[in-house]
Amino acid sequence: MRFLPGHAPATGLRWDLTYDDVFLVPARSDVTSRFDVDLRPDDGTGTTIPLVVSNMTAVSGRRMAETVARRGGIAVLPQDVPIPVLRDVVAWVKSRHVVYDTPLVLGPDDTVISALHLFGKRAHRAIVVAQPGADGPRVLGVVAAADLVGVDRYAALSTVMAADAPTVDATVVEASGPRAGYELLDAARAAFAPVVRDGVLVGAMTRLGALRSALYAPAVDGDGRLRVAAAIGINGDVAAKAEAMIEMGVDCLVVDTAHGHQDKMLAAVAVVSPRARAAGLPLVAGNVVTAEGVSDLVRAGADIVKVGVGPGAMCTTRMMTAVGRPQLSAVLDCARAATDVGAHIWADGGVRHPRDVALALAAGAAQVMVGSWFAGTYESPGDLLVDADGREYKESFGMASARAVNARKSEDPPFDRARKALFEEGISTSRMYLDPDRPGVEDLLDHITSGVRSACTYTGARTLAEFSERAVVGVQSRAGYDEGRPMPAGWRS
Repeated sequence: MRFLPGHAPATGLRWDLTYDDVFLVPARSDVTSRFDVDLRPDDGTGTTIPLVVSNMTAVSGRRMAETVARRGGIAVLPQDVPIPVLRDVVAWVKSRHVVYDTPLVLGPDDTVISALHLFGKRAHRAIVVAQPGADGPRVLGVVAAADLVGVDRYAALSTVMAADAPTVDATVVEASGPRAGYELLDAARAAFAPVVRDGVLVGAMTRLGALRSALYAPAVDGDGRLRVAAAIGINGDVAAKAEAMIEMGVDCLVVDTAHGHQDKMLAAVAVVSPRARAAGLPLVAGNVVTAEGVSDLVRAGADIVKVGVGPGAMCTTRMMTAVGRPQLSAVLDCARAATDVGAHIWADGGVRHPRDVALALAAGAAQVMVGSWFAGTYESPGDLLVDADGREYKESFGMASARAVNARKSEDPPFDRARKALFEEGISTSRMYLDPDRPGVEDLLDHITSGVRSACTYTGARTLAEFSERAVVGVQSRAGYDEGRPMPAGWRS
């Protein structure tokens, strides 16, 4: 990435910039379609889109990891998950189908209230009613959220299910591809259907999901299983944790702390690095915002460095400490330093719009980490809640907040936990409302990747490497940024 003539920061007084401060300049292009753009990162993680789900407790869990990996990204499971639980989550993600969604399943004698509690767990918002069988569950019917409006909450699902709901034959989809699944659903005028093989339930499919399966390539390991990453802190027996994660089959290790440019982090990376390298896994470490931080972490053994201090929506570090750096400048400097030593960076935090993701990639990031933006989706771990106005939301919180620190330090004596809670640098609770137009994480992936693909076509780039090389940006005023924001309908009236 380079600046327009006259737009580069002055030689004397330097102004660091964030995403809102700049704009991308269109250039002559022979890329005629968004579908001609390859969004595969080259950082060795095996993903097919440049998006990573941040290792936040309120954001990254089994449903998020499964769904994002199916569309080519990867989720980082938080460091405060106990090893036995983490092992179960990784095994569960690895067992998911790479095309079919995981259905929500209840029995015919289960009640409406049980279904109502489950709908918020999946974007398809449908329950498969099935009877256990010797070879697996057999489909009896389907219940959609709309079917239960005004229905007695204690009625059995067998009395309200659609027993004649269509099903999709897995052998047809596997022989002819996701287009066949879409055509089956379209012919039945159904948005959702269970996927069966010889009458046994094996998954779920929506028309939109069938389309996405043709547009995205899943992020899979050498055995064709969905990829998932996990985070490790810098305290405790770091080596034992790393070995346990490698043994359970994670695909990427992330050594994570708020201040990544410290001796304790460098020591932790040095311990984990040979183990990750022996297992053939990329090692990510962070967070830093300087070229020196990148160089030191790579020298210690990191393959990828996380960049960002304070730009996250749940983070109060900059307001509490004045420590941090505007994210675009941090990404640009750190990406150049990483290139010099044969490494990569992930831009972590500060993205609110697809344009921000595009700018981070233009500045040289291999991937972009997203946290709070994904918290307000069906797939995030929290329970779906409803406010007094009927708006659906999830609760989110920062990983340096008192709430998160208490969870990580639950085994410490009460006095020590209370003392550490005094020094929080994050928001302990915030409502992340679901966007009615994009309530699922896949909706947001469509939104983001569409913007990034289009940005590449404007610059004449077919790959992310070409995009970073060809991108030209200019510096703009706040009025210039506001000019680019869409106006509400009827704004002239």
